[in-house]
Amino acid sequence: MRARKSDLVIAKHDVLVIGTGSIGERHLRCQLATGRVAAAFVEPRADVRERVVRDYGVTGYESLEAALERRFTAAVICSPAPLHVPQARALVEAGLHVLIEKPLSTAEDGLDELAAAVARQETVCGVAYVYRVFPELREMHARLQTGEWGRPLELTVVGGQHFPTYRPAYRETYYTRHESGGGAIQDALTHLINLGEWLAGPITRLVCDADHLALPGVTVEDTAHMLARQSPQAGEPDVLASYALNQHQAPNESFVQVACERGTVRCELHGQRLKWMTTPQTDWQERAFGPRERDDAFRAQAAMFLDAIEGQGTVACTLAEGWQTLRVNVAALASVRDGAWHEVPNKT
Repeated sequence: MRARKSDLVIAKHDVLVIGTGSIGERHLRCQLATGRVAAAFVEPRADVRERVVRDYGVTGYESLEAALERRFTAAVICSPAPLHVPQARALVEAGLHVLIEKPLSTAEDGLDELAAAVARQETVCGVAYVYRVFPELREMHARLQTGEWGRPLELTVVGGQHFPTYRPAYRETYYTRHESGGGAIQDALTHLINLGEWLAGPITRLVCDADHLALPGVTVEDTAHMLARQSPQAGEPDVLASYALNQHQAPNESFVQVACERGTVRCELHGQRLKWMTTPQTDWQERAFGPRERDDAFRAQAAMFLDAIEGQGTVACTLAEGWQTLRVNVAALASVRDGAWHEVPNKT
């Protein structure tokens, strides 16, 4: 039967995904799932490239230079972290919109130039901190912004999972070295840091302790504990914060809680549930947001990126916000090395 015109989905954007490791392949799959793109990808490993072409029916390129002989609207950068900023700048200078996987980088080198290029070219540039699209966290953020529970006083973030179960090839990836974006701080804690800053303001001061306790085959930290002070708005008192994460516990669970002047709100990420309590010795009030699959959030992130390109919204995490979280990553690693508190200058 011939398809009616109204049944056809017309691709509006040519999107290039750079790197098809596990996260890059997920981005490719979820960009395609929006029904709004014609996608291609860059992957230097021939065996991986051939498999992805076969599985998704899209064009694969061995190098970024070869890919850019074709015109693209946008790119999703999933290469190793030290390549993110130079690749993003080259793509922005060529007129492409970019979504950059976390962490934004491992150092601030080149970010002034990238920010200037984004402003000059008037392109969309976001950082892929995917927690910001979770519906329960978006409601938590919105309600904190209204002030219904009063001023935030304390932030507590706790998370953990058995990393080898979810990333069995971690010993053969970027994870093994800080220089390539590895270790628990840059790989996993950074998600929670970015989330905490979104909810309670930028981190201005921190002390961090971390160590390798359990993961076989690596020496980078798999456990990290951080104390911080956060500044929701200029002139307001600090929020006191604590972050704890490990990559070796059996349960895959995370939660974030904000104690405010007139109530406490908690999001259980593993349960896709938001809870709040305003009166002592009463039951939690709660709202469930699940069930959903992991790809659902990445499809939502892709849709937000495409909407921003079309002028219909903004990216979930801006370049400036991703840059702020990068400063925290860098300060946390420095604090682990010297055992001291570190200031985090907020230049955003």
